[in-house]
Amino acid sequence: MALVVMAWMAHVVACSVHKDQSAVLISCGIAMTTPPVKPTTPQTVETLDHETVYDGYFTIDRYTLQHETFDGGMSAPLTREIFERGPSVGALAYDAKRDQVVLICQFRVGAYAVDYPDPWLVEIVAGSVEPGEQPEAVARREMREETGMEAGRLEHMYSYFVSPGGATEHVELYCAEVDANQAAQLAGHQAEGEDIQTRVMECDDALAMLAENRINNAVSIIALQWLAVNRERLRAAWQ
Repeated sequence: MALVVMAWMAHVVACSVHKDQSAVLISCGIAMTTPPVKPTTPQTVETLDHETVYDGYFTIDRYTLQHETFDGGMSAPLTREIFERGPSVGALAYDAKRDQVVLICQFRVGAYAVDYPDPWLVEIVAGSVEPGEQPEAVARREMREETGMEAGRLEHMYSYFVSPGGATEHVELYCAEVDANQAAQLAGHQAEGEDIQTRVMECDDALAMLAENRINNAVSIIALQWLAVNRERLRAAWQ
């Protein structure tokens, strides 16, 4: 009986996990390997049909297309409605001398539409890129319109898609040097229906709000997380 148990234990010990770049394999006394596979990305997309199905405050387009697959073939035709939001810019207002941020609060119909308890959200400055505008110019324009402040130096954080499965919106995100003492209490572009209240906050307080999930929109979360990492560097650079 002891010999049987020892043989079983030896078999178990012989079982091992082999890990390489492409796979994790479990073997029992047998060497199992797979050669690393170099990832490749398909390149081909064919648009079969494209039409605008709604054109109001926003635009929705319908695409029928097929694309190359990872095995080298082509997908079946896909039909998707796309929210044509276009490019936009976000800018986190940071006063490095005082270690303060200036956030804004405004009503958001998207939060209201899903019965969110408080549809007045705390955010960073953001706005759409108009035809012919450069992202940095938009950051400065929106800072002026939404806070009353002039942006000084700008540092680029990230470029990212908001929801590429169904929307075209692509964001250029900046940190903007400001003088928080110049923030207007109320601001916003009246012709666009904006009603904005500014919130001058100690950086620690804003990061505490972030940690407590009291800031709940992606662009602001991304910006404040970036600031948490880069804060000391900016305080030294922007004095």
